[in-house]
Amino acid sequence: MNYKCEICEYVYDEEKNGVLFSNLPNSWTCPDCFVPKSFFKLIEPEEAEPVQAKTIEKDEEYDDDCVYVKVNEECYPIARNPDLCVNCGNCKNICKNQQAVCGYFNPKKIKENTICIDCGQCTLACPTGAINFKNDIENVKNALADPDKIVIFQTSPSIRVSVSEEFGFDAGSLCEGKIVAALRKLGADYVFDTTFGADLTIMEEASELIERIQSKKNLPQFTSCCPAWVKFAETFYPEILTKLSSAKSPILMQGAIIKTYFASKMNIPVDKIVSVAITPCTAKKAEIKRSEMNVSAKYNNNSSLRDMDYVLTVREFAKWLKDENINFDTLSEENYDDPLGRASGAGVIFGNSGGVMEAALRTANFLLTGKNLDKVEFQEVRGLGGIKEATVKIGDTSLKVAVVAGTANARELISKIQQGEKYDFVEVMACPGGCISGGGQPKSNTTYLEEAYKARQKGLYSLDPKSKTRFCHENEDIKKLYLQFLGKPLSPFSESLLHTSYFDKSEILGD
Repeated sequence: MNYKCEICEYVYDEEKNGVLFSNLPNSWTCPDCFVPKSFFKLIEPEEAEPVQAKTIEKDEEYDDDCVYVKVNEECYPIARNPDLCVNCGNCKNICKNQQAVCGYFNPKKIKENTICIDCGQCTLACPTGAINFKNDIENVKNALADPDKIVIFQTSPSIRVSVSEEFGFDAGSLCEGKIVAALRKLGADYVFDTTFGADLTIMEEASELIERIQSKKNLPQFTSCCPAWVKFAETFYPEILTKLSSAKSPILMQGAIIKTYFASKMNIPVDKIVSVAITPCTAKKAEIKRSEMNVSAKYNNNSSLRDMDYVLTVREFAKWLKDENINFDTLSEENYDDPLGRASGAGVIFGNSGGVMEAALRTANFLLTGKNLDKVEFQEVRGLGGIKEATVKIGDTSLKVAVVAGTANARELISKIQQGEKYDFVEVMACPGGCISGGGQPKSNTTYLEEAYKARQKGLYSLDPKSKTRFCHENEDIKKLYLQFLGKPLSPFSESLLHTSYFDKSEILGD
C-alpha cells in the first residue's frame, strides 16, 4: 500500500520501507515537508509515482516562476523564513487561486514592493511555518509586567468557537468563558467582548445603508469590517472605494471607545491603557497600524496614543497559554467585564460569512419601520458558498444583496457589477467562510478543513437564539453609549470617532 502527502506529494511505500503506515508512531512526520501522518491519504498503485517539487534557490529573485509568495517588511503581519521553505508552492497557490492576489500583477513592475492584503491564508497553507505571522506576545507580556499599565483585552466573536481546538477539543466547541478566565490568569485588568463593537458597527453601518438607499447614492454599499478586503479594494479596485461603508471595524470602534468613553467613565488616565485584541485575523495586525486609526489621540490631545495597541491571533494566544502551562481544559467559565461586554446574538454571528449582512438587515428594518422582524434568520446568506445572493425585504423596500467570501470571489462579483448587475448591499470577507477561517485561526489538515469551518459556523449560529436579544439596537449598553456619549448614529461626533476613509493604493502595482 502507498500513502501520499497532500502537501508535498511525497509517497510512503509500505513495501519499500518495510513498515505498515498504520504502525508508524503518531509522532512520525513527512520526511520532505514535515507535516504529521494525518496529512497522508491512501492512493491506488497507479498514482504512486511521486511528483518532484521544483528546486528553487532560497535567494532566487521573485518572478512568475517562483513557487512561493514574496513578503518583506512592507507586509507588516507576515514574515517568511527561507530556511524552512520546502518549495511546496502551497502559499502561492492559495494566494493566486483562492485570494486572487498573486498572478494579478506584473512582478517586474512592482519593483521592491510587496503586493499582499495581509489575510494570512498563506500561513494556514504552509506546512513548515516558513510563512507565518509576526509574533506580538512579548510586547503584551511586557505591558502586563508594567505595574503602571492597565491592560485591556477584547476577544473577537469567532474565537469562542476555535481556541479550544488548540487544546484538543472538537472544532466549534464553545469556550468564551474559558477564554475570559485564561486572560485573567495571564493578568488582564479588564476583558471585553468585541461583539459589543460589532453591535456598535451595525448601528453605524445600518444607518449608513438606510441613508444611501433613501438618497440612491453610492450603491451598492460594501461592508468594511474586513481589513484584508479593504486593502484588496484599495489596491485593485480604487474606483469602488466611495461605495465602501465608512464604518470602522468592530475592534477599532471598540478601541476608540475604550480610550475615550470608558477611560473617562472609569477615571483611568488614558496613557496608562494598553489595549489588546485577540482575533482570528492576521490583517488586524496591519489595520491597527494604519495612520488614521488614532482618533483617541486627537480626542485626548495626546499624539502618542493609538486606538489599538496590539493584536494577537488565536494561534499566538494558544501558544502563550501553553508556554504558561495554563490548563485550558480545567479553567472555570468566567464572564466579560462591563460595560463593553454585553452583546447581541446578531453581533456574535459577525464571525460567519453572511453574519454582518444578517445583523445589518435586522437593524436596518427597525430603523426603517420602528419594528423588529418576526423572522430574523436570513438562511439565504448563510453557509460556506463563495457567492450567495438574495432579494430581501425590509419594511416596504426590496433589496438585492450578495455575500462574498474569498477575494477571488470578490473579483467575480465586482465584474458582474461592472457589467451592469445591480445590488444594494454587499458583504465581503477575504477568508473562506468569513472570520471563522481567518489566517490566525488554528490549522486543520486539508481533509478536515471544510468540516472544521462548518462546525465553527454552527457553533456561532447556535449562540444567536440563546442571546438575551438578537438585535444590535437592543443592546442596553449600546443604548447607554449613545445616550451618554455619542448622541446618535451618524452624528458628527460618531462620524469623527467611528468612521474612517480609504485610499487609492493602486500605484503600487506599477504603470
